[in-house]
Amino acid sequence: MTGLLALFRNIFSTFLILTVSLSAQSYPDSKVDELLRKGIDKIINQNYDDAKKIFSELDKVRNDIPLGKIYLAATEIAKSYDYELPYNHNLITDYLELAKSISKKLIEKDKKNIWNKYFLALTEGYIAYYDAIRGSWLQAISTGLNSISLFEDILETDSSFHDAYIAIGTFKYWKSAKTEFLNWLPFVDDEKDLGIKFLTIAVKNSSYNYHLAVNSLIWIYIDRERFGDAIELAEKALIKYPESRIFRWGLARAYEDIDTQKAINEYFKVLNSFPDTLKSNNINEVTLKHIIAQQYYKIGKKSEAKKLCEEILKIRNYSDYEKDKLEKRLKRVQTLYKELNSY
Repeated sequence: MTGLLALFRNIFSTFLILTVSLSAQSYPDSKVDELLRKGIDKIINQNYDDAKKIFSELDKVRNDIPLGKIYLAATEIAKSYDYELPYNHNLITDYLELAKSISKKLIEKDKKNIWNKYFLALTEGYIAYYDAIRGSWLQAISTGLNSISLFEDILETDSSFHDAYIAIGTFKYWKSAKTEFLNWLPFVDDEKDLGIKFLTIAVKNSSYNYHLAVNSLIWIYIDRERFGDAIELAEKALIKYPESRIFRWGLARAYEDIDTQKAINEYFKVLNSFPDTLKSNNINEVTLKHIIAQQYYKIGKKSEAKKLCEEILKIRNYSDYEKDKLEKRLKRVQTLYKELNSY
């Protein structure tokens, strides 16, 4: 199932950072448009409490549309994903089910309204991603395909709706990349290049929020070993959002195969960027220190790698949630530490 998880993480990573590129198609209500833009900026800069306030206001101002509820759910998912905290399942599910119900009713009233279809596509995308990270694979696949199908319908209606290019392009690339072993079959198409093309279109045309497609492209370029392209994209995104861990983590990964010391520096920036209130959260600390230790080991800085392993192995106050999430990684840390001690 790890392959499926990787597929869904990449297909719907765009939803995590909010797949709304609103420059090419702004929502007709200027107040809604304004609140969406502000809320999106807050999420990308990890100001989750501010984002919740903005999307709560949006939900009050226009409770006849589902955007407030969609983005309240998105904020909860993004915060838990970023901070490695347990998901508030009941709250997230309530937001998304209400959003889905509102979206379907709007479509029943006006099937030709592209925004109504977009609301449902976006909601289905979030539901699919959330199902995937909780291990509900069959449901995630079904809902995810529904989301992509809706985005394809949107694109057929309006080819300038560049948000659809982001979702479809991301899906086409990772679907093909994770099923390459089947590409020899006559009925299985290799759509990786088409996926990159769609995302490139979104980047070029979504001038205000083009960075929402950038995150997908960063990881696709890394997957294609186009590390220079990944670095260029990540650095451009960080000019606008210098505090964003999403883009800096991608930048650090891209540097691993170009300049390992720079990768280490970037990973340390990510590690040190978490708020003080999360100092007791062990998952990100262990994960990042292990990654950095591996990079040190790769360039022969064994004492630095050993020190980080020792810091990890000294941690004792794991919660049950953290123990479950870190079980396999801690075993790899112990293996690396033993190897370092053998020198």
